[in-house]
Amino acid sequence: MNTSAIKGPPGKIKIMDAFSFLMETKDFQSITTAKIAETAGVTEGLIYKYFTDKKDLLHQVLNQHFTTFQAGIEAKIAQKNSCTEKLEAIVFASLDSYAKNRVLARILLLEVRSSLSYFESGAYVMVKKYAGTILDIICQGIKTKELRPDIDPFLLQKVILGAIEHTCLKQVIFDKKIDVNAASSGIINIVFNGVKHHGCH
Repeated sequence: MNTSAIKGPPGKIKIMDAFSFLMETKDFQSITTAKIAETAGVTEGLIYKYFTDKKDLLHQVLNQHFTTFQAGIEAKIAQKNSCTEKLEAIVFASLDSYAKNRVLARILLLEVRSSLSYFESGAYVMVKKYAGTILDIICQGIKTKELRPDIDPFLLQKVILGAIEHTCLKQVIFDKKIDVNAASSGIINIVFNGVKHHGCH
């Protein structure tokens, strides 16, 4: 996970960088605070100066990633005009992020959602902001009549989010390649063009 954009005390940055480095080769449960401190070159006590516990450290690392990702999303959709173009940009960016950040993807898809503390974290706030961005675009598309007025915007939001996650879930778990262009185009095509053959009555 890239933590290069972190701002804060040098010790905190070292701890978050060390934790991210360890997550590349170890699962969350096996990483001890002692090992994090050793890798960061700091005392174990310093970890508890900045983080409540190991889960809080994980959530803050995730929050940093999501904050950077959301800023990138907002910059991309600002350059698009139509609802479909904006949603396509989000789908592509989301799949690309999962493909390039396999460790983070495995954590997000398989681990943190089983913890109630995750849903009270800043990381989850950013996830809700991301989902809200999708919903806002859909609602705007309905308002401008680019999308059908009878569409349930909340349901369409869930369809898009579910499609993104399930498209890359198996690839993330088994570390297989994700064809981001093909997957993104496929999702957008099905969502906006449907699956019914145009010749059918």
